[in-house]
Amino acid sequence: MRLPQAILIDLDDTILDDSGCVDACWTDACSEVAPQAGVDAETLRLAIKQHASWWWGDDDRMRRGRLDLRAATTEVVGEVMGQLGCDAALALYLANRYRDLREERATLLDGAIETLEWLRHNDVRLGMMTNGAGPAQRSKIERFALASHFDYIVIEGEFGVGKPDVRVFETLLRELRATPATAWAIGDNLRADVYPAMEMGIHGIWVDPADRGVPVDWREPDRTVRSISDLRP
Repeated sequence: MRLPQAILIDLDDTILDDSGCVDACWTDACSEVAPQAGVDAETLRLAIKQHASWWWGDDDRMRRGRLDLRAATTEVVGEVMGQLGCDAALALYLANRYRDLREERATLLDGAIETLEWLRHNDVRLGMMTNGAGPAQRSKIERFALASHFDYIVIEGEFGVGKPDVRVFETLLRELRATPATAWAIGDNLRADVYPAMEMGIHGIWVDPADRGVPVDWREPDRTVRSISDLRP
């Protein structure tokens, strides 16, 4: 497929493996805290997982939570451990321990940097679009030396709004001197990364690493790949 003038690229779980360690981080954090809390570690982990699924399922809470992940995690864990009769200080420790592990274990996805370099070598202008707090996302960008690969970066906490807001995509197109017809957008979230781009006429590419396929009754993206490295031969 002929390369476009510009590509709008998501960060978490497109360039970085940000969520692949979630279960392991909860397992390790709960195993550390459970003896002090007087509860079974697996029971605690499952209770948190169930409550977190409900908590993050609300759009308003999601927008609030992603701008302060530690506060959101503290809220979720505090509610669960409160129901179990555990100490609030222990709940705070567990929440922070989990977030520390998540940050420590984030890694670059295989082939991501090589793909960015290849695209730049082929004169494709690159823009990053990432939701979340400015300091947290900038920390990832600096840790993995990503800024130099991009012509422009939009971070929700700095920009004021996040995906799927059309202003994120419009800004990147303008800064990259591209039109919808000459751009692609790629990310792991259909609702945030892909569908809004397609609504604008941008070629939308969904990253589906587990080959799950599009949920029933959901719109097919323009293209599906297993990883960002599939963009290069």
